[in-house]
Amino acid sequence: MAEMTLADTVALMTSDDYKDRFKAEYFQTKLRYDKLKSIIVKADAGTLEFEPSCPLNMLRAQLESMDVYLHMLAVRAER
Repeated sequence: MAEMTLADTVALMTSDDYKDRFKAEYFQTKLRYDKLKSIIVKADAGTLEFEPSCPLNMLRAQLESMDVYLHMLAVRAER
């Protein structure tokens, strides 16, 4: 199966069904989380091919916040 992209979530995000929109919100956040984590890992390893426009500690704080948010969404989905 091919990796999901943000474009793949459009139908869910524009659905009239709130459950579909909830799934899209989770998938979109997870995609962004994974990409940001990859940037941080590469920066820590010295292999990042560009210079981030903000400090790495800010990106780490953002990643941590996104992790908490994804956890909240997952718990809500279980209810």
